[in-house]
Amino acid sequence: MGNAGSTSPASLGETHVPHLKWKVHDFSALLETNAASAVSSAFECSGYRWFLRVSPKHKQGVMGNPYVALSLEIYHAWLEQVHTVHAVFELSIFNHSKGEYCGCKASYNFDVKNTYSKPHCLIPLQELLKSSAFLIDDSCVFGVEILKIDVSSPEKKDVVVQKKATTVQNLFIQKKGFIKGTYTWTMDNFLELDLKHFVRSPTFEVGGLKWYVRMYPRGDKYSNDCLSLYLSLDDSVELPLESGKVVELTLSILDQKNVKHRTETSGLWVCGQGHTLVCVQGMGSSNFIGLKELKDPSGGYVVGSSCVVKADLTIVGSSNDG
Repeated sequence: MGNAGSTSPASLGETHVPHLKWKVHDFSALLETNAASAVSSAFECSGYRWFLRVSPKHKQGVMGNPYVALSLEIYHAWLEQVHTVHAVFELSIFNHSKGEYCGCKASYNFDVKNTYSKPHCLIPLQELLKSSAFLIDDSCVFGVEILKIDVSSPEKKDVVVQKKATTVQNLFIQKKGFIKGTYTWTMDNFLELDLKHFVRSPTFEVGGLKWYVRMYPRGDKYSNDCLSLYLSLDDSVELPLESGKVVELTLSILDQKNVKHRTETSGLWVCGQGHTLVCVQGMGSSNFIGLKELKDPSGGYVVGSSCVVKADLTIVGSSNDG
């Protein structure tokens, strides 16, 4: 934060040159989606793929006031199992009145099971909404600069943070005209599928794109004794490079006895425009539900050999390079 008694973020000075400059248009529309977070398209730095996540209503504690918070995320598929990537970085929001970025310095140890840093509060939400410095025409600009990377691995390789042109991205959120789709995948032979490492649903279409649900019944390599569940784009889909679609996803395993469904809702993600690999790999969770809970006879997630998965998909906007 800024000076004592101030809730505005502190200046990062002229030395702060973001690797990613991310302009979020229609900020009020982002709030209306009630999404917990929105994630940028990918940007690359020093051999790794990164994302910036904004949480517009982050609370510190149950009774705390909502803050606009940022966190840095690394793409786990580019990490080796034995690697830990220690990153030092600055998270920022642009002050149009002063023509400078303001924010904070942070660090985090990333690995395959810890892929995003904790949220860092930049400014109270209500202060941002009243501001003519940080919010202009219902838009604000966020940034991240990665200052240092150290990799702990058997090879003990050194990483030099590359200085290159700032990646510029735009996020547009609609207030109406959302495209929605629901797909239900009923598996009547789940006990047979449970013997397999990986299974996938039939392909279905939403928003002109083809999708499928991907399941690892005994967990993928990132899980902790849990079933892993993702929504993925069909890899035959050719995504446009110049733009992407902003997607919110809810995945559920239905409780067929007690109607206590296990559900997870993502934040807003960009598919296309640098997210090709991410969407083919999938949006979802490596630890969707514990295997013990999944197979508990008193529960209703697996009844006989039946298991039902539901995917609810909403396209709420678009993204492009600026």
